Amino acid sequence: MPVLKSPLFVSLLLLAGLPATLSAAEPLSIPHVAPAIVIDADLNEPQWQQAREMPIIYDTKPGENTPAPVKTMARVMEDGEFFYISFVAEDPDPSQIRAFYRDRDKMWDDDSVGIKLDTYHDSKLAYQFFVNALGVQGDAIENEITKMESAAWDGIWQSAGKITATGYQIEVAIPLRLLNFNDRLDLQRWKLELLRFYPRDVRHRLSSNKIEREDPCWICQMQTIEGFKGARQGNHFTLVPSLVMGVEQQREVQPQQNSDWKSDRNIEPSLDLKWGITPDISLNATLNPDFSQIEADEAQVSMNDTFALFFDEKRPFFLDNADYFSSPLDLVYTRNVSSPDAGLKLTGRVDQQSFAIFAANDKDTTFIVPGNISSDLGYINEKSDNAVLRYRFDLDPKLSLGWISTLRSSDDYHNYVHGVDLKYQATAQDKVIAQLLHSDSAYPQALAAQFAGEAKLRLGDDLSGVGQYLAYEHESRSFGWYSRYLGYSAEFRADMGYMPQTDWTKQVHGASYQWFSDTQWWNNIELRGDWDISHSQAGELLEKEAEAELIVHGPLQSEVSLMLTERDRVGSRLDGSRLVVDANTQLFTEQTIGTFALVQPWSGVYIEVETEMGDKLDFRNNRLGEGLEIAPEIRWNANIHAQVALRHTYRTLDADDAEVFTANLTDLRLSYQFSVRSFVRLALIYSDITQNPLNNQGVVTEREKNLGTQLLYSYKLNPQTLFFAGYSDHAYSDDEIQQLTRDDRSVFLKFSYAWML
Repeated sequence: MPVLKSPLFVSLLLLAGLPATLSAAEPLSIPHVAPAIVIDADLNEPQWQQAREMPIIYDTKPGENTPAPVKTMARVMEDGEFFYISFVAEDPDPSQIRAFYRDRDKMWDDDSVGIKLDTYHDSKLAYQFFVNALGVQGDAIENEITKMESAAWDGIWQSAGKITATGYQIEVAIPLRLLNFNDRLDLQRWKLELLRFYPRDVRHRLSSNKIEREDPCWICQMQTIEGFKGARQGNHFTLVPSLVMGVEQQREVQPQQNSDWKSDRNIEPSLDLKWGITPDISLNATLNPDFSQIEADEAQVSMNDTFALFFDEKRPFFLDNADYFSSPLDLVYTRNVSSPDAGLKLTGRVDQQSFAIFAANDKDTTFIVPGNISSDLGYINEKSDNAVLRYRFDLDPKLSLGWISTLRSSDDYHNYVHGVDLKYQATAQDKVIAQLLHSDSAYPQALAAQFAGEAKLRLGDDLSGVGQYLAYEHESRSFGWYSRYLGYSAEFRADMGYMPQTDWTKQVHGASYQWFSDTQWWNNIELRGDWDISHSQAGELLEKEAEAELIVHGPLQSEVSLMLTERDRVGSRLDGSRLVVDANTQLFTEQTIGTFALVQPWSGVYIEVETEMGDKLDFRNNRLGEGLEIAPEIRWNANIHAQVALRHTYRTLDADDAEVFTANLTDLRLSYQFSVRSFVRLALIYSDITQNPLNNQGVVTEREKNLGTQLLYSYKLNPQTLFFAGYSDHAYSDDEIQQLTRDDRSVFLKFSYAWML
């Protein structure tokens, strides 16, 4: 195994003997009170007088534990079933409060307050509960091991908010049954941070406790609390039946005469089950699930991209407890499971151990066919069985060991991946992360005939390969650096994950330095850069890149950056029937300048512009060209109910003094949020792509247009009790179809109701 012989790996292991530093705090007692609190943001119940006061007094960003610019008083208490938190957020000018009615998890730019809870007191995971000034909820899971926050998690909890003459008030009730904790303990000891976000000229992060920038682990620094004596989760049981009804019509569009519409009526019941088998172990099951896309995917431009695009998962079954399956490499990409009949997920955490099992069949089998220069999408018209197994053991606060297996198989296809991983927190600022994988794969012999070039040669009926990842990361108050190594052998495959590149090794080394200020002109400047180099497993150069970026955060919640990149990379293969790179490709040097600007000049107005220009590889035609990409975005909250969101991407490439292609992509979404529970939204996604047939090899479509439309109404009592009604259609035109013509249209209804027992 090459990574075990790496000098970098050996040197990192030697650093593992460095002592770890852990934060400690005196615990605060949470009062136990009589029940019967009404969550209405009035705060008039006498129980609030018995609650513990926790003022939010520190500005942790952009300040460095400086006094908060506004006064916020939080109070906390519990009654054995709920954890109650209230906030009185004062404001010197309540007319400047930024808060809007939005769908759940869409309020992150608003005036809001929040609760972070580490219920195992081990600084690994934290629940996040946020509420804006009007009562709109947002929640997430923060994972300290992966340094990621996922808003995909949706809990059922209560909140209310209202704007007052002196600011706003928030009232929250979090059911203890919603949280995972060790209820074998008579007295709970958790970690808690109470937050307020105060967005004005800058966006202030205000906290109930200090956050030292020298320690990158913010969960570690949260205040310890004690209480919830005798708290029990109970074996909660949630049953969610659903009914989906719809009619879809399709037709074949032809230059002279279109075919007749063909209708497909669909009525599908489904059932989701959630069962807390024990306080630490949960079971999710789904039968005949509706995995249709309710929300349209974010539009992306794929012209001149050589690897498969990534799309976020949006389906609730896959999102629930998704963080349990995370590992250093992207081995679980559930968009690959497109249409299962049934699914099962078991997740649990007992003391220092966590585990997760996911299994589902699929009516079809899709996967990425990877390569070292490009990738493709594979499809087998066979049912497949899919499973993921994940286990992690936290030996102590410094060291975590893990195992992961991903399994996919059908009649004459399989892909099995097994691997181990570790994270070692040598000090508060230094950590080592490693993962070692082995795969065993077989693909139908006839599948290769569907592809050309690299993808065709990457398929076989007996493939076995190794994947490796090793990283050392240092992060302190102002300075950070990292070194990473990543490698996949030529026959390594991970079809359950998002892994478009194989036969590939990459090492990257980077560093950054930050300056902080409390002046009105800027509050943070960061200079960062990295150098990386990639080879095939045979040692052939694939890419060498150097980047430098300067980022400035300033007034009006602004961010401005400038990036300079120089990249040597190989083009497409001259002889597509051979996988060798040397003497079979040309090396091109790309030099680009990138800029980014973001500003929120007024309440409810968000403006962003990203650009890149310079020498770019024309991959299709194997030459260097001149590229330009401009991507503006604006979100305008016309009032507390209405929002206009517009994104546009313009990408063009010229070579040999002529146009190669021009792509325009527009994503327009108009929303009206009646209340925290209901909205109506119109989405229009339009693409217009032109290619110059005189400046492209082979046959190309000279002009192609696509227009997707979706009108959606939603009413949600909670994340699982909801109603959707919608209409969508698609139209296109090309060299033969001169005008935009619809080829697909549908209407649908969805009902679901959560019974919690």
